[in-house]
Amino acid sequence: MHKITLGRAPEGLDPWGVVSNLGAEPIEGKLEICGRMVFGAPDAAVSCGYFGCTKGVFRMTYPFNEHAVMVEGHVTLTLEATGEVLKFGPGDAWFVEKGTVVLWKIESERFVKNYFAVV
Repeated sequence: MHKITLGRAPEGLDPWGVVSNLGAEPIEGKLEICGRMVFGAPDAAVSCGYFGCTKGVFRMTYPFNEHAVMVEGHVTLTLEATGEVLKFGPGDAWFVEKGTVVLWKIESERFVKNYFAVV
């Protein structure tokens, strides 16, 4: 079992580079990413882990279906197909389908989410 503590990311998240390493389009900021796998691997059909990013703006087309829970920080997500704007903070959750284009605006110095992804 893995406990998720809201408001505080787990210790020891690994540096993963920048969002463009994931195929995202950087728009503003350094957008340095970090994370840790809890189950599976980044390229596995099913995976679970933590993902974090520093303050900034980027666009991403989701390469998988994802359920996520915000652990730390604040983000604003804009669904580009509809223009719907959604704000998230610790404890908030979402589900997004593969192929959805999302504009991410990280409002805090860093955000961290716990996610479960299915390709």
